[in-house]
Amino acid sequence: MKLLKLLLPVLALCVMASAPSLRAEDGGQKKGKGGQSPEARVAQIDAAVTLTADQKTKTTAILTKAQGDVMALPQEERGAKGGEIRQAANKEIRALLTDAQKEKFDAMPAPAAGKKKKD
Repeated sequence: MKLLKLLLPVLALCVMASAPSLRAEDGGQKKGKGGQSPEARVAQIDAAVTLTADQKTKTTAILTKAQGDVMALPQEERGAKGGEIRQAANKEIRALLTDAQKEKFDAMPAPAAGKKKKD
């Protein structure tokens, strides 16, 4: 019985200590509440408009920066200012696209985390 009283807290401590490492095994893809990782968003855009390799690289960089900017905001400002950041990112992405790709991009549904605004 004494051994059980000792083992139980040790086991609980081990479980709590392993939680961060389990969380890190998500492939390194960060995503906010209800949002997508930059890589998932690029894949979604690529499926709709067929991006070139250069466009994929630049789009990933734009979305990664935008995500970092949103995450740096205080929680209470993420709604309004986060929407502005996402709109600016979409404008930057749209500037990379050909006219034919822009038409397809504009027809895409807005991501769940924010609404897309055209030029």
